[in-house]
Amino acid sequence: MEHINFLAFAMPAFFLFLFLEYKLAQRRKRPEIFNYESSVSNISIGIAERLINLFVAASFYQLYYLIYDNYRFFDISNTIFVWIALILATDFVWYWYHRLGHEVNFFWAAHIVHHHSEEFNFTAAARITTFQAVIRTGFWCVLPLIGFHPSMVITMLIVHGAYSFFTHTQLVGRIKWLEYVFVTPSVHGVHHASDEKYLDKNYGDMFTFWDRLFGTFQEEEEKPKYGLTHPLKSYSFLWQHFHYYFEIYELWKRSAGFKAKWKAVFGSPAHMDQDIRPTLEKRFLQDKANPHQRLRFKNYLYIQLGASTLLLTVFTYCFEGLNVSDKIFVLSIILVTLVNCGALLEQRRWMYYLEYLRIFMVSTYFLYEENLLSFFFIPLAIMIFAEQLFSLSRHYQEVVLQLETSE
Repeated sequence: MEHINFLAFAMPAFFLFLFLEYKLAQRRKRPEIFNYESSVSNISIGIAERLINLFVAASFYQLYYLIYDNYRFFDISNTIFVWIALILATDFVWYWYHRLGHEVNFFWAAHIVHHHSEEFNFTAAARITTFQAVIRTGFWCVLPLIGFHPSMVITMLIVHGAYSFFTHTQLVGRIKWLEYVFVTPSVHGVHHASDEKYLDKNYGDMFTFWDRLFGTFQEEEEKPKYGLTHPLKSYSFLWQHFHYYFEIYELWKRSAGFKAKWKAVFGSPAHMDQDIRPTLEKRFLQDKANPHQRLRFKNYLYIQLGASTLLLTVFTYCFEGLNVSDKIFVLSIILVTLVNCGALLEQRRWMYYLEYLRIFMVSTYFLYEENLLSFFFIPLAIMIFAEQLFSLSRHYQEVVLQLETSE
């Protein structure tokens, strides 16, 4: 697919705009816009979404063509007025997908990840999961069903996504006259707020008139407090992706009768038992003795994120020419690296074993490429021997898990 090569430049472009936003925040003396741990978490989730979407995006486009070729209601021509109608239809479908994403537990489980961040900047725009991409694709299938050509739909979705990226920043103030028609950073910032007056407002992605029409528009008054009403107590890559599914399952187990169990899955997040998340956090997360400590050795995280980004960029560009083993290896090594980054932020001592896992994955991959897979036990034996002889885990943890006091 031709669009894959184009997407290879998405991550470098993201970091370019992120760098510009960061430097401008420094220039304006607004360091509070960026938080180290949150930014690392946001970027990790963005990398994972771009990576996994390489494997599923083709299915999305094939689905659009399948619906258009076999089930479309109308034959819609390609004219300027059709493009205008398409951009309005795309945002209208987004409004209802987005609104249901906040009003239905099953959809909220995929969308909540986008709202975890307590900072509002370009990194927050990266907090999209593949679960969310799959669900919203289901909604957007209505566009080729109506009769919009899939190539037009795909183009409009790219434009739509690019526009929404730039609404995730605090460096652009209110533009009141523009808010009558378009979603601005101020309008979308309200949507990301946890203040009671701002909850469940401003679902539109490009235009504000859907919110005005359906009574969900709210202009910015007081400065928003970003994030969830009950913030997540973890930067774990895995926990952030799956915690709300665990919460739904826990509520489902507690519910008696079909109706109650149905509501556990498809009811409103507002009715979720508020003791469930703390209970699960005690069960699955470690308690921090001092929540005001952070890693001193940050460069190791930067190196891992930088290496993952570079590998993802090259992988995206070459994706169509790679065989299955290459794809599985890159997918696995990047995902393990992202889990490792979350474990570092959580100061988890078991993340040391992820280092061994990565070494074993790399060595096994090269042995496979050289038709020497039968010797896979050699690097495994070397790692075991080195650990027993030099106690590498202790030295690793002493260096990498050094802490400093955070503000």
